[in-house]
Amino acid sequence: MTSPHPSISYPLRIEGTLDCPLSRGLWLVKWVLAIPHFVILAFLWIGLLASTVVAWFAILFSGRYPRSLFDFNVGVLRWSWRVGFYSYSALGTDRYPPFTLKDVPDYPARLEVEYPQHLSRGLALVKWWLLAIPHYLIVAVFVDAGWALGTGSQDVVLLTPGGLISLMVLIAGFVLLFTARYPKPIYDLVLGMNRWVFRVGAYSLLMTDRYPPFRLDMGGQDTPPEPVSMATGSPVGTPLPS
Repeated sequence: MTSPHPSISYPLRIEGTLDCPLSRGLWLVKWVLAIPHFVILAFLWIGLLASTVVAWFAILFSGRYPRSLFDFNVGVLRWSWRVGFYSYSALGTDRYPPFTLKDVPDYPARLEVEYPQHLSRGLALVKWWLLAIPHYLIVAVFVDAGWALGTGSQDVVLLTPGGLISLMVLIAGFVLLFTARYPKPIYDLVLGMNRWVFRVGAYSLLMTDRYPPFRLDMGGQDTPPEPVSMATGSPVGTPLPS
């Protein structure tokens, strides 16, 4: 008997291929090298939040996410992930991120979000604040920092690397500095935490109605876990012992 909840991919897929070898010391100055990206992303995230508000109204009235706004928001998430993967969300590559919202197939970090043909009008009212609260508490452990950008009478808070992600990346950076090796277990854990954060981000930005799984899918490749047989507790297709 198989699990009643089949194992399928989440609508947001995030992957990263670890460069080998990596420079021992380049990570010490990547914060300087990435400044142009940080400045552009600050404005892009303001645009993303504004487009999400517009999309919220569109979902309430039509049940659809305007495709142009969706593609823009995916592009901002994609750009953010590439910069994070290069810098202090992963330190997974020394290849400088491209300045584009489009997918770059040969870049080591990639992100895609499946476009929803229909979205629940009712969920749009509650999922981004009420339903996502349990995930926000977990993400706060992974990502524990922010930029407050003044916008007149309001502040827009953009999440930046911090918390457990920053700690693990810092450890990996020092190991890399002295051994020229990035510890694979740390890399897998860092990718899993980033994947969790971006899944919650896509859900709270109204880009999917699929509730993010409470699951740390580690490793660079975003593949769904194997369905488990409730009778044996083993992955479906695993031969039974003789």
